[in-house]
Amino acid sequence: MKAVLITYNVAIHDELMEALSKLDVIEGFTRIEHVTGRGETSGPHFGSHIWPAYNSAIFIAAGDQKAGEILQSVKDLRQKFAKEGIKAFCWTIDEIT
Repeated sequence: MKAVLITYNVAIHDELMEALSKLDVIEGFTRIEHVTGRGETSGPHFGSHIWPAYNSAIFIAAGDQKAGEILQSVKDLRQKFAKEGIKAFCWTIDEIT
């Protein structure tokens, strides 16, 4: 089992949800809204009057194969929306209680 955390500019929320829908993984996820940060290519997203963009994050627990499919979808979106910003982090889940 893997944990996948995706952080992304809210401007591409619909595109991300469409990609995840195609993978049948949107039945179980956690979304955190108004996440702030700075990306190497996307710049600051602080939700302020100076830097108004902001991010969201989606956390998904998935099997190893499905996690790989999610990561590939994020890679595809990164190529399409490089300036908006999207990144995925993946690690192993030892236990869910």
